[in-house]
Amino acid sequence: MRLVLASTSPWRRALLENAGFTVEGVAPGVDERACTLTEPVALARELALQKARAVAASRPRDLVVGADQVAHLDGAAFGKPADPADHLRCLTSLRGRTHELVTGVALVGPEVERVFHETTRIRFRKDLSDAELAAYVASGEGAGCAGGYEVEHRGAWLIEGIEGSWFNVVGLPVLRLVAELRALGWRLS
Repeated sequence: MRLVLASTSPWRRALLENAGFTVEGVAPGVDERACTLTEPVALARELALQKARAVAASRPRDLVVGADQVAHLDGAAFGKPADPADHLRCLTSLRGRTHELVTGVALVGPEVERVFHETTRIRFRKDLSDAELAAYVASGEGAGCAGGYEVEHRGAWLIEGIEGSWFNVVGLPVLRLVAELRALGWRLS
């Protein structure tokens, strides 16, 4: 049985490869906007499951990992910024506040369907100027990410601290995923 990632995310693939997995990334072709759930944890879990099921339909012998991230503040989800103005609005609303980033993960394969999630709390700096936020938006970084930032790159300038899994913030809760795979009998080889 092979591990297939229901994503073309280079970050998720790199996280898995760095953890010792040989993995193939496959675009799931799921329209995320069609999901009507609004509660952040339920939304992340459902989208992860839809992605894993979509890829597993054409890969019935493999174990497929689907994942989706939802950033939220006070229960209101942030999607990927729609445009630079939305990106700036999102980052401005996070300044000086702590929000949560939840990653839903689904494992779908022969006789397997498991869904779990990991939540990490992220604290934005209070002293971020409007000019700094505008410069970050102008860089283009984070435009395709939940919450509008990449903590592993220039986004580090925006973040004061995190509580929880670093891997989760980057794209996939690797330690929890390894635990789930071990429960299914997978071992390091």
